[in-house]
Amino acid sequence: MSLRPRVAFFGSPAFALPVLEAIRAQFEVVLVVAQPDKPVGRGLKLTPPPVAAHAAGLELPLAQPRKLRNNAAFETQLRDSGADVAVTCAYGKLLPGSLLAVPRFGFLNTHTSLLPAYRGAAPIQWALIRGETVTGTTIMQTDEGMDTGPVLLQEALPIAPHWTSAELADALSTQAARLIVQALAELGRLSPVPQDHAQATHAPMLVKEDGFVRWADSAGAVVNRFRGVAAWPQTTAFLGGARLKLGGLRVQEGGQGQPGEVLRVDEGGLTVACGEGAVTVATVQPEARKAQPAALWAQAAGVRPGTRFDLWQPAGP
Repeated sequence: MSLRPRVAFFGSPAFALPVLEAIRAQFEVVLVVAQPDKPVGRGLKLTPPPVAAHAAGLELPLAQPRKLRNNAAFETQLRDSGADVAVTCAYGKLLPGSLLAVPRFGFLNTHTSLLPAYRGAAPIQWALIRGETVTGTTIMQTDEGMDTGPVLLQEALPIAPHWTSAELADALSTQAARLIVQALAELGRLSPVPQDHAQATHAPMLVKEDGFVRWADSAGAVVNRFRGVAAWPQTTAFLGGARLKLGGLRVQEGGQGQPGEVLRVDEGGLTVACGEGAVTVATVQPEARKAQPAALWAQAAGVRPGTRFDLWQPAGP
């Protein structure tokens, strides 16, 4: 299209803020849509998601519908905003077909994987857990499926070996901001490419058990899982049934022993054997206490070489 499109932006977490700001710098944002406020913290204070708080601070038109399906009032609000196109970035809800049809150019989605790989709610986390060395951002035309629409733009991003989910999210947010601006500038001239659905892989929402250490896995797999769950639910191990949060995991060359067996305790941390190789743990946080250097915790807890962490494996199908 020859004129700059007017944009409705759908997003909720802090990840989406750089994308919103990149769009605002070059296009008119006529409506911001975020998830409803939610209780947060011990006091359960009703708190807006970061995108909603940011939009309110900028005095941008803001909507926080509790549901999208069969919501004629919200569809009317979107239509009346005059948006030519809508952009979603980590919004967190599936969009009904009736809503997708409202803007003239439909909805564009910024997805943090190279679709059709890692469709779903947690592509950043699962790419790390699975040991990927490359991921990327896809700008797609949204349809009613879960990340199944045709691809408009796509760009790869190498994953640094030390990155956790937080660092990877920062890099992908920057990449997504740049690509969505390019897509909006070329709106109506991009050629949609259908996805190969037979090649699709999935990235479901994380649950607490995804953070439990599988000591029988290889050291590399244990560290990859630690990187993927670093933001939430974090890495949890068990010793005598007690839960412990582990931090600063890294592969330790040359370690050998039974899975979960403590091989060494020194200033560098706690070295624990895995199914193949070993990992060093930098910090340990017992329940209801602060994180502390692993060696200090081990000394106080009577943990020494030969101590074995509990083995945990996911339940079978």
